[in-house]
Amino acid sequence: MDKATQTELEAAAFRTLREHLMEKRTDVQNIDMMNLAGFCRNCLSRWYQEAANERGIEMSKDEARQIFYGMTMDEWKRDYQTDATGAQEDAFKVSFAENVGDKD
Repeated sequence: MDKATQTELEAAAFRTLREHLMEKRTDVQNIDMMNLAGFCRNCLSRWYQEAANERGIEMSKDEARQIFYGMTMDEWKRDYQTDATGAQEDAFKVSFAENVGDKD
């Protein structure tokens, strides 16, 4: 497989993941993703921002999140985010301690 085809396939997989998380599984909370997988939607948007910045494209965290979420964070929080439970917060503390470097 040539590099261009590989990049196209990776981009298609990323778009499918984004669509799945943003359109089909809005019920899944970021904190649950962090607790189970060690990353969440915010991580994906940060990685997008970092890739842009590495290529000389200036992009803020908020701009990257709006691109990834398809709306502002305020809109996402209003429409989909619920308050974390004590159990979710406790699990996050354990997960974060095990995955130092995951900021979101």
